[in-house]
Formats: sequence, structure tokens, C-alpha cells
Amino acid sequence: MSSLRSRAFYTPFIFLLLALALGNLILYLTWNAFHPEIFWISLVIVFISIPFFLINAGRLVRPIGDLVPQAAGIARGRLEVSNHGETSVPDELKSLAKAINEIGEKQARDFAAMQKLERVRSEFLANVSHELRTPIFAVQGFLETLLDGAVDDPKVNRDFLERAQAQAGRLNALLSDLIDISRIESGEMRMSFRIFDIQPFLRDLVAEMQGVAKQKKIELYFTGNILPHNEVTVFGDKERIKQVMVNLIDNAIKYTNNEGIVKVELLNHIPEDEHITINVHDSGIGIPAEHLPRLFERFYRVDKDRSRNSPGGTGLGLAICKHIVEAHKGKIWVESEPGKGSMFSFTLRTQPE
Repeated sequence: MSSLRSRAFYTPFIFLLLALALGNLILYLTWNAFHPEIFWISLVIVFISIPFFLINAGRLVRPIGDLVPQAAGIARGRLEVSNHGETSVPDELKSLAKAINEIGEKQARDFAAMQKLERVRSEFLANVSHELRTPIFAVQGFLETLLDGAVDDPKVNRDFLERAQAQAGRLNALLSDLIDISRIESGEMRMSFRIFDIQPFLRDLVAEMQGVAKQKKIELYFTGNILPHNEVTVFGDKERIKQVMVNLIDNAIKYTNNEGIVKVELLNHIPEDEHITINVHDSGIGIPAEHLPRLFERFYRVDKDRSRNSPGGTGLGLAICKHIVEAHKGKIWVESEPGKGSMFSFTLRTQPE
């Protein structure tokens, strides 16, 4: 099979020969005589055109030849790309080179995303396996102890059953959170966005959580820079915002010592900001600064002391909160100091974008 370069050379060269031969034939028939000088001029034109056609064929074909190994390398998984910026290259070939570069860049991004996804998936499976084993093994241990004879001992049997029930509840909460975060991250969780008044919503929620706070004699209250009967509208999903608030208030109560304080604060900014801020303050044990950047990661644990001071959660609550707030086009962050408490804050838009 002939090469592209030979075709680029021979095609115009043959057309030139045919054109010169046809021209000589027409002159011969017109003048009814053969003129050698015209023949020699035609022959000189042919020989002069040979290097021109060779150079032009090489100029046209060389960029394509440069693209062939690059395309082959992309096909084999080599994702480096190069740019062809020669001014002599035709625009069509520049467009082809640009398209191949874009394919290589897209494959490089896709490959990096796949590597990150595989790493996250491996870490996620390892964390899930660990988190699931803990309550399962605990329940198994309690049941085995009861079956070995402790069930007949009234001093321990009820205690062991209550512990097994608590671990089963923890397992159920973990599975619920796993379902929630998988639905959020896959985009399967549909949210019902609407405009509503956030102030009575927060007041009612704080009232609902009073029972949990009273168990530890914690003062839980709602405040803000809003007049009691002023309307503060936000655009969001009530149920999902409630899920965020319940998680943050529950954590604040959980990590605050008895007779402490938990404050839910609503801040309404200037209208041009088009957002409001909700803060959940607590006077609890606080979080060391080095842990704050990773606090919203899945299954991230601050330290053993924090876990020992209160019952452990699923490790997914704050990650779910982050996903929900970001789905509302808001931001969530935390400020904390060990021994002085924490403040979790997030923003919500007052109107649709």
C-alpha cells in the first residue's frame, strides 16, 4: 500500500505531466507543426517542479506523521500530550492535533479520576468493614456469654441484653447512614427545594431536642439577630436541613459535659449577600486544631479521648451534613478550641440561584 507522502507527491506531479502533454498536443494540432523549444520548456518545468512537489508533500504529511505515534501512544495508555504549533501546518491539521491532544488530556483526567475513585473505594470498603465488624462482634460476644450460662444469672443477663440491643441500634444507624451517603454521592437522593421561613423551623426543632438536652442538664436555646416575628426565608429541603441540624445539635449535646450550654444561632446578613448563617455553639470538650480540616471526612475519628468521653456515632454524620449543605449551594465549617467548645456553621441561600 502506497504511503500518504508518495500520494501527496505523485498526484499533483501526474496532473502536471498530463497538463503539459495536453498543452503540447493542442499546440501541435493548432500550429500543425512540432516546436522543440516548447517541449524542452515543458521538460524543464517538470524537473523544476519535482523538488517543489517533494517539499510540499513533506510539509503536508510530516505533521500527520508526527500525530501517528502520539495517537498510538494514547491508544496504548500513554497519556502525555504535545502541541503542534508550527505556523506552516494547515489549519485542518492543527485542528486534528488539537483534537488528539484533547482526547489525551481527557483520558488523563479520566485515568486520574479512576485512580482516585479506586483509592476512595478501597478506603471506604476497609472503613465500612471495620465499622460493621465492631457492633457485630460485640453482639456476638454478648450472645455467646449469655448462651454459656450468663442468661441464668439475673445480675448480668439484662445488662448484656441491653448492651446487645445498643450495638444492634448502632448497626442499624450505620446502615441507614451508609444508604444516605451512597444515595447522595450517586445523585439518587432527590431533594424537594422550596422557599420557607427558617426561624419558626429552628425554634420548633430546638424545642424537639430539649428532651435530649435535659437528660444531661444542658441548656439548649435558640437566638439570633432576628426579631421574633420577622420572616427569614431560605431556599432548601426542610427534611434534609432538619437532618443537618439534628446531627449538629446531637453532636453538640453529646460532646458537652453535664450542665453545659448549647446555642443555636440564626444570623441574617445584608440582603446583597443572599444567604443566612446558622451556628451551633457548644461549651463542650472542643477539637484540636490539627483535626479540623479532616472533620467532615467519612469515618474520621478525632481521637480516643473524644470517643471515650461519649458514645460513638457512625462516623458518617458530618460527611452527610457536608454533602447536604453543598447540595444547597452552601458552605459548612467548624471553629473549635480544646476545653472551650466548638461552633459548627453553615450557610443557606435565601433565594434560588
